[in-house]
Amino acid sequence: MGVAKDSYQKNYLAANFCMVHLHNEFLEVELNPKGAELTRIYGAKTGLDYLWKGDPAFWGKHSPVLFPIVGTLKNNSFQHKGHTYTMGRHGFARDLVFELENHSAESAEFRLVSNESSKASYPFEFVFKIGYQLRGNQLLVTYEVQNPAEEPLLFSVGGHPAFALPLVAGTNYNEYSLEFDKPCNWNRWPISAEGLIESAPFTMKEDGKQLKLSHELFQKDALVFKHLQASRVKLVHPATPHGWEFDFSGFPYLGLWAAKNADFVCVEPWCGIADSVNHNSVFADKEGIVHLPAHASWSRSWSVSFYRITYSISIILQPQLLPLWRLAA
Repeated sequence: MGVAKDSYQKNYLAANFCMVHLHNEFLEVELNPKGAELTRIYGAKTGLDYLWKGDPAFWGKHSPVLFPIVGTLKNNSFQHKGHTYTMGRHGFARDLVFELENHSAESAEFRLVSNESSKASYPFEFVFKIGYQLRGNQLLVTYEVQNPAEEPLLFSVGGHPAFALPLVAGTNYNEYSLEFDKPCNWNRWPISAEGLIESAPFTMKEDGKQLKLSHELFQKDALVFKHLQASRVKLVHPATPHGWEFDFSGFPYLGLWAAKNADFVCVEPWCGIADSVNHNSVFADKEGIVHLPAHASWSRSWSVSFYRITYSISIILQPQLLPLWRLAA
């Protein structure tokens, strides 16, 4: 049964940070109304915890949402209609309590609405919704933005889920790889010391589908890619059948990141990107910014499916190899 849309119940859930739970035959999911953050994905059949546990010694988050910006603003500020506004990295949504609008055994929808406090750093009216839905062994996450105003709404949005590595006991971090569905050119856009995108990319490896993981890979911050040819990526290991496949179709930017020496990897689908070192700080000119017309709505979804490869053995007996008594039968 769904949770009644009772305002008292919604306010109680938000004020007390009651975790929201989803479950089906394959997956158990935990969600925090603060930031509408995904905090656990557990495989009911595999016994595996797929999400990073949020150890604050490395990084105390699990899967924060990035809204209304992705990444860092130049000088942590932007200009809009002659005014300057200040905002921290990745925006403010991840630090606010969302309202739980709908909840059933296999789905939940959270809602965040602009107010006078948000307008102090972001002068736009908005309704921002995050939906979670279980579909068999898949988790679907949907971002919906509505513009209730008469003027265009400018925003970016992105995901930041951190997946636990090594996934299976007895395996090591550097034995895993990310395998994309199409060959990629691997043009990485470096991040400056100020968290801004440098003016030119460099090719980090030869074309191909596979990227081998290691802690060293993330020693210089995130790997940032623009307009990859691929739209799906798998976690693979040569000796275990367990893994996942992440679909980021519709997101033009992709980040891969891990805190230094931490046992996770983030796969970050973005509609938006950090400011360039050469950006003029005008919000409307920001790369990747979405311009949503008055009274319009916009949505994007990413999904992750968890699998266990099953192997089958086929034995083909050739007549010439059969015993003579079988041939004579």
